[in-house]
Amino acid sequence: MTETASRPPLPPFTPETARQKVRAAEDGWNSRDPERVSLAYTEQSKWRNRAEFITGREEIVALLTRKWNRELEYRLIKELWACADNRIAVRFAYEWHDDAGNWFRSYGNENWEFDPNGLMAVRHASINDLPIKEADRQFHWPLGRRPDAHPGLSDLGL
Repeated sequence: MTETASRPPLPPFTPETARQKVRAAEDGWNSRDPERVSLAYTEQSKWRNRAEFITGREEIVALLTRKWNRELEYRLIKELWACADNRIAVRFAYEWHDDAGNWFRSYGNENWEFDPNGLMAVRHASINDLPIKEADRQFHWPLGRRPDAHPGLSDLGL
């Protein structure tokens, strides 16, 4: 995908188009395919992810590869918090386990800024990990896209 490629929906966002963008991002991340996910970002996208600061698709692929090699059975739910013009704020939670079988639910907030073609140019993510028991998991769908009928964060009380 080139920088001039279009990735709808495009800014300025309405609540409806922002929700579509959020679900598309959730679906991409649930694929756990770093190359696929990186194509939603500009070639020089700037990220703050936890304490890491990265720039560009190559660094995005490297970060996501490390992430999904560590965060096993990753399942994510994103929810629109707010939108205006070319910016979207999102809250999210995901469940995963490490290679020792310890389960976590990671909670976070993201602020996104898009270029006119609908590619994300800036992503700021704040994330906290909560150890949970396997019995306390709430995300129970087969790996991949969250089914439309599965509750979202608000429905789950998260």
